[in-house]
Amino acid sequence: MEKDFAQTDADLIELSKKDPEMFGLLMERYQGPLFHYIRRMTQLGSDDVQDLLQEVFIKIYQKLNEYDEVLKFSSWAYRIAHNHIIDYFRKTNARPQTNSLEDYEWEKIISASIRIEKDVMNKDCVEKVKICIEELPLKYKEVLILRFVQDLEYEEIMDVLKKPKGSVATLIARGKEMLIRKMKEKNINCF
Repeated sequence: MEKDFAQTDADLIELSKKDPEMFGLLMERYQGPLFHYIRRMTQLGSDDVQDLLQEVFIKIYQKLNEYDEVLKFSSWAYRIAHNHIIDYFRKTNARPQTNSLEDYEWEKIISASIRIEKDVMNKDCVEKVKICIEELPLKYKEVLILRFVQDLEYEEIMDVLKKPKGSVATLIARGKEMLIRKMKEKNINCF
């Protein structure tokens, strides 16, 4: 069968259940986003992230028959990755931290969360805000990354974190408030 990226996730899931080779199309579709999510939520090198990603895809494939079509497949896949990261840190007794984001990703978080005018954004401001975000507790960093870097909607974040919409909204709001407070404490004025 010819690779067709116009197929929906639901189509590919059904095809994957009958033909394991079709699962490769789902992997191709989600490899980049899940790789970057795992990389951001850990401080592992590319090889280790690739290993974790492979394990996540194995879990996704093994649980394909358990997939609930009420959820978006992407939310379900992120949830499996999220749980796998937690399991990894438990097994290794390591402390979860986020990896540095690329400048354009920081700009995206900053502009989305604080509504900074585009012409005011500059490299110095981005560097200072990076430091502030790295100092946020993991739960706030994670929710800001899911929302503003991974572009997940509230409903998807709810599915990934298994939290109600109000809790997700609160985490995002508090994360933004903490970021703004840290910026003020450090006299960082980007607007």
